[in-house]
Amino acid sequence: MRIWLNKYFDFSKGEFNGLLLLIIIIVLLKATPLLISSYKPVLKDDPSTLASIQKISISDEEKFQYNRDRIENYSYKKAPSKLFKFDPNTIDAAGWESLGLSPKQAQSIVNYRNRGGKFYKAEDLKRMYTISPEMYNKLLPYVEIENQNETFAKKDFQYEKKEYVKRAPVVVEINQADSASLDQIKGIEPAFATRILKYRERLGGFYKKEQLKEVYGLDSIKYNEIKDQIAINPSAIRTININTADFNALKASPYLSFKQINAIIQYRKQHGNYNSINDLKKVAILTPQVLDKIIPYLSF
Repeated sequence: MRIWLNKYFDFSKGEFNGLLLLIIIIVLLKATPLLISSYKPVLKDDPSTLASIQKISISDEEKFQYNRDRIENYSYKKAPSKLFKFDPNTIDAAGWESLGLSPKQAQSIVNYRNRGGKFYKAEDLKRMYTISPEMYNKLLPYVEIENQNETFAKKDFQYEKKEYVKRAPVVVEINQADSASLDQIKGIEPAFATRILKYRERLGGFYKKEQLKEVYGLDSIKYNEIKDQIAINPSAIRTININTADFNALKASPYLSFKQINAIIQYRKQHGNYNSINDLKKVAILTPQVLDKIIPYLSF
């Protein structure tokens, strides 16, 4: 082993002896607990001792339960119970105690009534876990529930027939309407009214009804529901002068992309003002579809 260590680690004789001694000490320390446990006798519990402990535990538990029941029942056992006719829906806690229940049992029944519980017949007392079968048999002959057998006569209900006046269809001019006016349109909720107003502000106004389909959430079904209640006044549209408008003025339009806006401005710088829609058609990036959408909002 020393030759192998010298080959790889270059140990001296003294270092080798020290390492060997350290290994021996570690082995002894590890083996000592095993040697001690092998010679130490194992103590076994006496079966009679275990039985005595279990007997004491059972006795203590029975004694605890006896004392608990004795304490709970002390107050009402102290005075003899007195049986009398009673209605379980109206008798108070003191009355239950007079019948032979403990204060805790009596208060439990009162709490049940306070939470909305009700006794409809004498047999309902069985549902109360605080009343034992013996106590139930004892109290049953004295239970008298008021209106127990009351039958409710059928009443002839007469429904008042109201005549509703059919409102005349409302037609709202959408370019000048406020939120209150839009609420008069059947099928337009406050959320849709707000979206319509915001989109109208962004556009500058509607020039045809079909533009309402561009409002978020307003699909073809909703459009067909409200289209006959809407009017369009094109003269109320807000226009932009294409020859003076800057980038910020044009970017509000939902129909133009940033590239198209830059193309419009750069063409105007290179060729001068636009005289008509024909000049705009010369901007290659503007398709006929885009031109049809933006023409109503431009002025030259």
